[in-house]
Amino acid sequence: MMKRIVLLLFMGLMAFNLTAQDKKAKIEFKTETVDYGEIEKGADGIRVFEFTNTGDAPLIISKVSSSCGCTIPKKPEAPILPGNKGEIQVKYDTNRVGPIRKAITVISNADTPTKVLKIKGEIKAAEGTK
Repeated sequence: MMKRIVLLLFMGLMAFNLTAQDKKAKIEFKTETVDYGEIEKGADGIRVFEFTNTGDAPLIISKVSSSCGCTIPKKPEAPILPGNKGEIQVKYDTNRVGPIRKAITVISNADTPTKVLKIKGEIKAAEGTK
């Protein structure tokens, strides 16, 4: 009889573990493209991608990388709990005159583990300079 109770408890715990693993983090961005528009050379190059964890497990962003060294992304270090908001900050080197077309790759434990965000715009030389 005792073995049976232990077995039932064990089976119950196994079933509980299986349902606990069904919980997933979900990352939902307010926008997946940030448009700088036309900005002047040397202007503030920091922009923010806002997101919400719409899942039911903590969201952990493991890596954020950019398609070039001119763009420096900064990720949240702490897990984002379900229902909470977070942000990924992007700093673009605005001393480079010309069009901005860059991709930022976000890797996390969300149900969509890889998300690609985009920044775009145009940097114009200040009036009277080249």
